[in-house]
Amino acid sequence: MLKAFKYRIAPTPDQAELLNKHCGAVRFVYNLALETKTFAYSTKQVNVSRMELSAQLTDLKKECEWLKEVNSQSLQSALLNLDIAYSNFFKGTADFPTFKKKNRKQSFQCPQNVVVDFTKGTIDLPKFKEPIKAVFHRTFTGSVRTVTISRTPTGKYFASVLVDTAAVIPTKAPVERSTSVGVDLGIKTFAVLSDGTEYANPKHLNQSIDRLKVLQRRASKKKKGSNNRKKANRKVAVLHEKIANQRKDFLHKASDAITKRYDTVVLEDLAVANMVKNPGRSGVPGEPHKLARSISDAGWGMFRQFVEYKSEWRGKNVLTIGRFEPSSKLHNTCGYINKDLLSSDREWICPNCNELVSRDLNASINILNFGLLKHSGRQSSGEPVESPTLVGTLKQEKLKRASAPAYRPDL
Repeated sequence: MLKAFKYRIAPTPDQAELLNKHCGAVRFVYNLALETKTFAYSTKQVNVSRMELSAQLTDLKKECEWLKEVNSQSLQSALLNLDIAYSNFFKGTADFPTFKKKNRKQSFQCPQNVVVDFTKGTIDLPKFKEPIKAVFHRTFTGSVRTVTISRTPTGKYFASVLVDTAAVIPTKAPVERSTSVGVDLGIKTFAVLSDGTEYANPKHLNQSIDRLKVLQRRASKKKKGSNNRKKANRKVAVLHEKIANQRKDFLHKASDAITKRYDTVVLEDLAVANMVKNPGRSGVPGEPHKLARSISDAGWGMFRQFVEYKSEWRGKNVLTIGRFEPSSKLHNTCGYINKDLLSSDREWICPNCNELVSRDLNASINILNFGLLKHSGRQSSGEPVESPTLVGTLKQEKLKRASAPAYRPDL
């Protein structure tokens, strides 16, 4: 089993300078290779492979002598990452690769010759004369595969160690309704489980948005390229980092609690990227407007990633249902579909059985039902989950007749 362990490292000024050189060199090679591949294909319809680019590194080092100061395998890893980015684009799982920027998060990889010493509290990297001090808040057992060194916009350095723990992945638990849970993700309430448990949305960005606006306004008024502007931008980055850490902490705790408690978790396959691009319809009663910031702040995609890999570690199951399933509009008890339900309606009374329906709880139960149906080989397609009854069918027919237009023979 592969696991990643992330540690904070404390390099000396000389070590920090060499780390920055590694980040700059890797960024330079990545951007140059991306430009080469794009230009070759756009002008000559030729695909430059990773092996061809790797063979050209020797000539590039003759032109750029400073590339010899960094680990050669880190440069090779940059070409590998670019090749993976291209593959993900053609598979349809990611956008086209973009150029790396200097003011964003920087990183480089060391695939070999890395020594992690818990006794001395250091990490020894190639090209470094002395090991780098690290804060080991936890230890691991296993062989080190790769180490990724990263530098945040706030100037902090971290080492992410990918370890082969040699542990066997547990066998998946059987899918049973008694040990399964449906999860409905939202904005007003972050998550509502089918057992009635609710996780309130902390809205970390919204809590700090006023302070963030002030810092961004101050930074925009500073002269470009000045030290004061750099200091102001760093304060903005510090606040952004704090918000991101708060969000990750909340999502880790929520996903950890759910995957420990249940053997099967059912989620909606939400297209978060498309939802963020859609600002909402203004002028329509009950329809939200400009929810992109709130959706991004909730972190639904990150939550799903956490649930998936933690379930894999623990031998649990993760099921997904289609994003177009009527999870909110379908009453889970009688099967009535409320086609007039608005996003602002948190509760509604079912015309079929006169029961007060909680939108989020009802959706989570439907998500569970749809997921179990799909796993059993049946598709829901919006039909009632439970078997229809005579009384329910009679009430449905009466509702259809009452809503049908009156017959006019003169038409």
